[in-house]
Amino acid sequence: MLSAESGATVEAVAASVAALAALAGSAASDANPAVVDSSPDADPLRRLADGCLDGLAEVARLEARTAALRVRLTADYAQATRFLAPPAPSPRDRAAQAMALVAEVACVLTVSERAAGALLSESRALTTALPLTLAALQAGTISWQHARTIVDETSSLDAAGTAGLEAHFLDPEAPNPARGCLAGDLVPSRFRAKARAWRERHHPASIEERHTRSVADRRIEYTPDRDGMAWLSAHLPADTAAGIWDRTTAAARALQGPHEARTLAQLRADITATWLLSNGTPGGGTNGGTADRGTTGGQSDGGTGAGAGGLVPVPRAQVLVTVPVLSLLGATDEPAVLDGYGPIPPSMARRLIADGAGSFSRVLTDPRDGAPLEIGRTNYRLTTAQRHWLRLRDGRCPFPGCGNHSLDNEADHLLAWADGGTTGISNLGQPCPKHHRLKHASAWTPDRASRDHPPGWTSPSGRYYPSEHQDWEPPHWPEDWLPHIQATDTRPEPDPDTGPDQGQPADPDAGLPPDPFPDWHQFTAGHPFTAGHQFPDAVPEYRLLQPT
Repeated sequence: MLSAESGATVEAVAASVAALAALAGSAASDANPAVVDSSPDADPLRRLADGCLDGLAEVARLEARTAALRVRLTADYAQATRFLAPPAPSPRDRAAQAMALVAEVACVLTVSERAAGALLSESRALTTALPLTLAALQAGTISWQHARTIVDETSSLDAAGTAGLEAHFLDPEAPNPARGCLAGDLVPSRFRAKARAWRERHHPASIEERHTRSVADRRIEYTPDRDGMAWLSAHLPADTAAGIWDRTTAAARALQGPHEARTLAQLRADITATWLLSNGTPGGGTNGGTADRGTTGGQSDGGTGAGAGGLVPVPRAQVLVTVPVLSLLGATDEPAVLDGYGPIPPSMARRLIADGAGSFSRVLTDPRDGAPLEIGRTNYRLTTAQRHWLRLRDGRCPFPGCGNHSLDNEADHLLAWADGGTTGISNLGQPCPKHHRLKHASAWTPDRASRDHPPGWTSPSGRYYPSEHQDWEPPHWPEDWLPHIQATDTRPEPDPDTGPDQGQPADPDAGLPPDPFPDWHQFTAGHPFTAGHQFPDAVPEYRLLQPT
């Protein structure tokens, strides 16, 4: 006997099984020589390929619905066991009952007790606090990995914050739903990044308070691994970690060439080891110079390193720091965004900018809708500003599911210059080298883009896959002193009739309203921030935003 909720989930699983059975029956009829399709468009191989893709999609829905059934059954079993157990007279007895519950689930699923305990905790959260997530999982629109991400990201939120995160990603009727791809259309790693960014912006405790507590946990960890290898990881403040990563990547790129057989990942590892174990001179390692055999050199004050790889020029990597202008001025505590990482405390952003950190480029966001402004175009070659804009618009390679960092990507004309394409933001993408080659060597083609929307892609089978959008939000205005300026979203609403099987979306640049604040650049140009700049406690500049 099952509960009504579990019974409904079983019916959803049965629907997926029936759909797969129908696909199998269709395949059997195609294989029957007595059934002959004489239509001129008949293509058995194409039908087979399309049937395989449809079957894979249905299997994904079946796996999600099976996960929802597992959650329902686990929660129901836990509740029934609690009712069946006699009252526990002491905390020790209650702990023993909980251990018995976990052990039973672990044995029946043949998993570790740690995994069983996690499943019980996740099932309790999904059935009691996350109804939209469980409903989406049961419908097959999100995967089990997506559901676990929501459980993880809401674990420290209050009831209102939990409901807000769920509604943002799973309720299209929410006041400010997520833009671009649906949650289930994002690969789990990219969905986790977006959910984490939303949590950082809407957590009841400010990011400054949480960062102050977390920075005390910084540490380095060492974990032995197989085959004579080991992992060395560091838990550091985001700006420090991003600076180390980008500087190491820049040095590794400088070593690449026709005579360098090491991959970029190997070069990063060798450079990191050399910099940690040497003093920046040939043979300067702590072990008589043997530590940097086969690696590049360390970093000196002159900007080069020395070692087995010879002199290594280390170009300065340009890391974008996107800062809400009111947060930069000290009026709000909204998080800034560090390119390649995500939300950071505004104090960290102010320090990166005011201390004159040359590797970090400041980008101020529009105080009306949180988006940067259009950048012009004139020539075939991209300007530095246009490259920065692409990194702001896309954040990473725009191919669906790719998380390759912007610094490793290549600017590309969507419509080739020779075919009449312009060097404008709406005709530019920044695919990673792998997906850049895919575009030119296969039938995968990028579709339209706009100044705020990266291009989606159409597969050789004709299916359209939207790209992930940056989840910008209008900034918070201090109610006590800022004028009431209505936020204006200049991005077009998505076409509800457009989906993966209905071709590319309509032109996203059509019907954009005029900019209600065309003179915003005069404010940013008139207030440069240089090394040693002191950010005021009070913000008299707000009067510049008031209409005259």
